[in-house]
Amino acid sequence: MRFAVFTVSTPEWDPTAAAKELVAAGYDGVEWRVAEPKASADGQPGFWVGNRCTWPVESVVDDAPRIKSVTEDAGLRMPALGTYLQPHQLADVERLMRVARALGVPQLRVSSGPYDPTTSVTVQWDQRRAEYAQVAELAAQYGVRANIEIHHKQLTPSPHAAAAFLAGLNPEHVGVIYDIGNMVWEGWTDYRLGLEALGPYLAHVQVKNGVSVTAATRADGTVEWKNAQRTLREGLADIPALMTALRQVGYDEWISVEDFSDLGPHTRTDRIADNLTYLKAALES
Repeated sequence: MRFAVFTVSTPEWDPTAAAKELVAAGYDGVEWRVAEPKASADGQPGFWVGNRCTWPVESVVDDAPRIKSVTEDAGLRMPALGTYLQPHQLADVERLMRVARALGVPQLRVSSGPYDPTTSVTVQWDQRRAEYAQVAELAAQYGVRANIEIHHKQLTPSPHAAAAFLAGLNPEHVGVIYDIGNMVWEGWTDYRLGLEALGPYLAHVQVKNGVSVTAATRADGTVEWKNAQRTLREGLADIPALMTALRQVGYDEWISVEDFSDLGPHTRTDRIADNLTYLKAALES
């Protein structure tokens, strides 16, 4: 098993600093975030706003030589590119696939898209499946695998939904990111059951952790809940159990860390090092 960090979770560092930190912590690779950069109102870095470890979508073609040099000079590998593209954004998908091929990156994320509860799921499902068939054609053309993600509030919140979404498409060209943290809030199923449901579509694994906490109580006494991030050790997802299930299904590829938990008294350097220590111990348990 090889370990990487998805740089959405290292917002304080620029790419050069992130690469040095990951090597020092003992990671094998880096999953670069590629997105439209958004400035924070207070100038402080955040995971989704003000993230300094993001390569802009608009300039990523020109940035490719620097991405390559920053990564290779540090001695890291790139298991995937973490984009936020939707399946209808075919021009951007093609551009990112071209970049991935040039960088020697074997896969990138192209979402199945959000679920809209105000309209027919059948209409959404059929439309997105048709769009993703075009994504698969581009993936075949460029030799880069496009991966949907198991993600709450999207069309594919569970392993079985993800497998059904890609059914009929060539697993050499499309796959699934198995995200144990997202399934804390929607789509949970026994780990081995879900991994086996994906079969050849299991392409990549991301880990984070979380819980649900009370948010409010309505006048009728109904309790409302909201998502809350936790460290890999503290959330509802059972990381050691996942490692066991991954071994059972023969997965021996990349695990990418995506930690959005509160640092508390710790530093980002401390947290990423502790995450790797925990994951390696879990793998051996």
